[in-house]
Amino acid sequence: MQERAEFLTGYQNAAYARRYTDFVARVQRAEQGLGSADALPLTFAVARYLFKLMAYKDEYEVARLHSAAAFRDKIDSMFEGDYQVHYHLAPPLLAKTNDKGELQKQKFGPSMTWAFRLLAPLKVLRGTALDPFGRTEERRLERALLASYQDTLNAYLEGLSVENHADALAFAKLPEQIRGFGHVKARHIEAVRAQWVALGGSL
Repeated sequence: MQERAEFLTGYQNAAYARRYTDFVARVQRAEQGLGSADALPLTFAVARYLFKLMAYKDEYEVARLHSAAAFRDKIDSMFEGDYQVHYHLAPPLLAKTNDKGELQKQKFGPSMTWAFRLLAPLKVLRGTALDPFGRTEERRLERALLASYQDTLNAYLEGLSVENHADALAFAKLPEQIRGFGHVKARHIEAVRAQWVALGGSL
C-alpha cells in the first residue's frame, strides 16, 4: 500500500494519498472486526481498486509521466543519434470525433514535450472549478465513479457483517471490469452499471 500511496502523492499530493490510506485502513479495521485477522479479501480488494479509481489517467497525468526524467531516460536507452519523439493523443478539447462521437487520436510532434512540462504542474487544478478539463463528460464520469465507490463502501462498512461481507467484496472488485480510456472505458462502465446498482451503488 505504501508504494501506491507514494504514487498518489506524485499523482496529486500528500493529502490525496492520505485519503487513500485512511480509507483502506478503515476497511481493514471493519473487516478485522469480523474476527478475521489474517485473510482480509475486502481490504486487499479496496486497496487495489480504490487506487485504480483514484489514479485515473487524465491530461495532467499523461503530462506528468511523459515529462518525467524516467521517461526520457528510458527513451534515451532505446535509441541512439538524433531522434524525435511523436505522440498519438486524443485531447478532449482538441481532438476530432468519428461518426459515433468517439474522440480520434492525432499525431503531435516533439514540441508536445514542452507542452507536457508546462501542463504537469497544473495538476493542482485537477477537480477544481478552474480545471479546464474537468467539465468533460469523461472526467465527470470518473469523479462520479470514485465518489460512488467510496460512498457505497462506506454504507457497507457502517454495518459490515458476515452476512453482507460477500456483497461488499463483490462490489469492491467491480472496477476490475473497467478498463481502457475514453469511449472504451465508457463502454466498460456501462457494461458494469447494472451490477454496480444491484450491489448498492449509484451511477
